[in-house]
Amino acid sequence: MVNLAAIVELLNHRKNRVLRIAEAALPETQFRAFRGLVLDEFGREGLEKDLERLMVEREHGNGTGRPIRAKKEVLYE
Repeated sequence: MVNLAAIVELLNHRKNRVLRIAEAALPETQFRAFRGLVLDEFGREGLEKDLERLMVEREHGNGTGRPIRAKKEVLYE
């Protein structure tokens, strides 16, 4: 079984790579704004939090027997 720590480690590697590319391509002020957006979406309060919730729900079930749906109607199966 894949654990959350392994997923976050891979995710962090990809985030760092994307941010390095953006830093090389964007002016400093735009890079700072972009960095904030990337970390908001993919960091501890974004995708990482969603993945943690998903893994907990998968482990314990959501009690309905139906697929788990995210707030924006994204189906996780």
